[in-house]
Amino acid sequence: MEKVIIVRYGELYLKGKNRGFFERALENNITRVLQGIDCTFVKQAGRYFVRDFAEEQTDEIIDKLKKVFGLHSMSVALQTTSDMPSILQAAKAVCPSCGTFKVETHRGDKKYPLTSVEVSRELGGLLLAEYKGALKVDVHNPSFTVQVDIREHGVALVFAEFIEGANGMPVGTAGRGMLLLSGGIDSPVAGHMMAKRGMNVDCLHFHSYPYTNMQAKEKVVELAHILAQYTGGTRLYTVSVTHIQEAIHEKCKPELMITLLRRFMFRIAERHAKRCGAQCLITGESLGQVASQTIEGMTSSNSVVEDLPVLRPLVGFDKNEIIERSVKMGAYETSILPFEDCCTVFLPDFPAIRPKLCDIEREENKLDIEGLIEQAFQSIEKIKI
Repeated sequence: MEKVIIVRYGELYLKGKNRGFFERALENNITRVLQGIDCTFVKQAGRYFVRDFAEEQTDEIIDKLKKVFGLHSMSVALQTTSDMPSILQAAKAVCPSCGTFKVETHRGDKKYPLTSVEVSRELGGLLLAEYKGALKVDVHNPSFTVQVDIREHGVALVFAEFIEGANGMPVGTAGRGMLLLSGGIDSPVAGHMMAKRGMNVDCLHFHSYPYTNMQAKEKVVELAHILAQYTGGTRLYTVSVTHIQEAIHEKCKPELMITLLRRFMFRIAERHAKRCGAQCLITGESLGQVASQTIEGMTSSNSVVEDLPVLRPLVGFDKNEIIERSVKMGAYETSILPFEDCCTVFLPDFPAIRPKLCDIEREENKLDIEGLIEQAFQSIEKIKI
């Protein structure tokens, strides 16, 4: 018997003649996450297998594969020959010696002399005889299920469970987006959701040093590292907007501070995205969550974006739903670290909830918009994650 990891993909089955493109992207992503682990990754009969790995690396391999978008499930299995005595030995290795169980069989080899039901019945009877009353059959609510997969060429796979994968589409199959990454809970989740649909994600972070400290920047770098576990790497760009906030604070109405700043952010983000080859902007905005995320606030931000679409994957989510996703992707504990981001600097007591575009444009006329944007671009730093 040989221990293997069965790797299954899901949505790719729907891609018809284009499936090869998506499969190649998925295979490249799997190969990349397994770098540094002594193992063999192969494709056989429409399925993927990880072989030749050390027992103690099983959990590490599974953990890495669970972060590859496009994978539906995985199973740690014993591969053996498809004769019943060999299948029984493998089943005994994965089945507990007491409790309730059932056997489920998938017969990929239609020339196999027994049907799926017959394999399950015979193997179940052998296990009952082997453990003599300690095991009992319960086909409706068993405490354990023995899974048997009869493959071609006299091969059988025996395993105990299906481990859920990340699902979605392989990263690299849906273009490139520029994520406006703050230090909060929402934006990393938004990037994660777009990566799940196959998009490469780069990150742009706005900071207000020295009003915000270096710990706030380190927090964002850590969030980018967490996101990169799912995207296969990312480029993080940081840009200072301190001078923009100071100019707005000096010359404009305080209640429009956040709206005016966000319009600058969107202008900078679109121009930078075009320079980097990104095809859209991604934000973590959720409708009505804060003052700047009303429909009026979002409309104001969008009005300065000239060409690129702005994707808001969280727009209909409530905070608890976003937190659940943040916890699941492993970003929550970092996101709640108490280091301020730029949006908390010069924060007005009563920010405008429904800003009028005519009022915003009148306030912007007090500012040297192009000069402030050019100064911001001079501060951009790139960090490869």
